[in-house]
Amino acid sequence: MSKTICKVLLLGNVGKDPDVRSTPSGSVVANFSIATTNRYKDGKNNWQEKTVWANCSAFGKLAEVVRDYIHKGSKVYVEGRLDQDTWQDKQTGQNRTRDKVVVSEIVLLDAKEMRDGQEPRGFLDEDPFS
Repeated sequence: MSKTICKVLLLGNVGKDPDVRSTPSGSVVANFSIATTNRYKDGKNNWQEKTVWANCSAFGKLAEVVRDYIHKGSKVYVEGRLDQDTWQDKQTGQNRTRDKVVVSEIVLLDAKEMRDGQEPRGFLDEDPFS
């Protein structure tokens, strides 16, 4: 089988405060969404904008970083891989799917950090505090 790549890069703003939970085993999971806006010219040569929302999930130490530093409106750069959740709708019984990005790296790009002359904070899932 040949090698494949599934990598997602996003630069955008967090839409609402992250939803952070702990699993029964004690692992931390953070779910949040990022808005990205694409600009393009329509058939009449007018600029248009389209906002696309990406659902993101972070796990472990990276989820703790999301919990502690990211909030609604935060500007972030995210790297990760595309994944898909599947479940059965309790009301209709239909199978449902939702795409999400499993985060492997996140960089905080808030304007306050930039004004203070600090470097943007980057965190990897393996060791977010190095």
